[in-house]
Amino acid sequence: MNLDNGQLEESFRDQLGTIDQKGKRAWIYSSKPSGFYYQRRSIVSCGYLILFFALPFIRVNGNPLFQINIPEGKFILIGSVFWPQDFFLFGLIMMLGVVAIALFTWVYGRIFCGWICPQTVFMEMVFRKIEYWIEGDASKQRLLMRQRWNLDKISKKILKHLIFFILSFLIGNIFLSYIIGTDLLFQMMQHPLNQHWKWLAGVLFFTLVFYSVYAFARELVCTVICPYGRLQGVLLTKDSMVVAYDHVRGEPRDKFYKKKSDSSGHCIDCNQCVHVCPTGIDIRNGTQLECIHCTACMDACDFIMKKINRPTGLIRYTSENAIANRLKFKLNRRSRLYTLVLILLLGLVSYIVFTRSDLEVTVMRVPGQLYQEHADGTVSNLYTIKLTNKTSSKMIFNIKSERANSSIKWVGKSLSLIPREGREEGMFFLYLNKNEISSRKTTLRLAIYQEGKKVKIVTTVFWFL
Repeated sequence: MNLDNGQLEESFRDQLGTIDQKGKRAWIYSSKPSGFYYQRRSIVSCGYLILFFALPFIRVNGNPLFQINIPEGKFILIGSVFWPQDFFLFGLIMMLGVVAIALFTWVYGRIFCGWICPQTVFMEMVFRKIEYWIEGDASKQRLLMRQRWNLDKISKKILKHLIFFILSFLIGNIFLSYIIGTDLLFQMMQHPLNQHWKWLAGVLFFTLVFYSVYAFARELVCTVICPYGRLQGVLLTKDSMVVAYDHVRGEPRDKFYKKKSDSSGHCIDCNQCVHVCPTGIDIRNGTQLECIHCTACMDACDFIMKKINRPTGLIRYTSENAIANRLKFKLNRRSRLYTLVLILLLGLVSYIVFTRSDLEVTVMRVPGQLYQEHADGTVSNLYTIKLTNKTSSKMIFNIKSERANSSIKWVGKSLSLIPREGREEGMFFLYLNKNEISSRKTTLRLAIYQEGKKVKIVTTVFWFL
């Protein structure tokens, strides 16, 4: 954070670190990170990668644990199937999700981007490590880029991009399995390609997208493409938890000397925090759009501070107000309230999902159909019924009217069985004793029984005009 006549110099906000003065792409060569936070991120990333590749193969009640089956119009979460008629639940969850994202960012900044975001995990923990293994650290990558094309450079570039493409193809297949399921994916692999050319085109599309992202776009996804990255700039407040440079302690900067003036700050201007940044920014300039809170600069700075026998934490998780007021960061009352609201929203979403009925029933009186009077003194109305089984096992059911002296007679074949994840439609007459009808419009309750147990009540209207 450069100070000039007591004024904060913020010219860095006028341009992106990945774009040079001519408007061309400035390729980022970030140094290999290491340290306390990087080790923890590696552990989190390993768990994330295991979950990502294993999730499509985990089954609950015969269904995938998680699947977005667009072709069949169903969504599976923890083995429970959600159909288009559950769209209101999906819409509600999406609205709650937007609120949760806003609240989470206000309190915890972009910690999601640095620790859990798929783009960061795959880029920094998979593809970047492969690049380090083949081409070396940042300095060696720069030398390789500047040298003439020879056998060494060609072989390294081909090997890197070949591995990148194979990994992208693998990720594309796993990603597709989240949509069509592993069963159909394995069938596609075993049968001739011309029988499943649409799905093959989908795999190739995802492969090219992932390859382009991790081989070329890289940090531009975080700084330009990702809507959440653009949104966080207006969501952060001075009390939000961010990765920040303590300018009060660090300024004014000075080179390291054994006998250092008391007027100098702790920052020795080594630029290690800049060298390890995967988005090419200088965190000392303050909170910036490009910062994804990956903590690489924190590890690099702590390493230098230990070398020169100074306290660590010059760059740390804190808030702008905590630095300005020289206070230890802690969640204020509003942040704790937002966290409580986040927990309540999560509880509400969980309640909505897990208490949803497995049987969807719609009963409607056939429009335009008049009532019928019968010789035995009864009156009948004609109804249609639609039933949806949202489970992975068949349902045997029975429907009864809870009104005394009433009965149900099916038109054609009676319905008693709904196949797994299936839908059935039928028609029936509902009979009532004429002497018990006191008004033109009577509300009736129909009970749905499954294996002798009442599982659902449906309300409908009986007309006698």
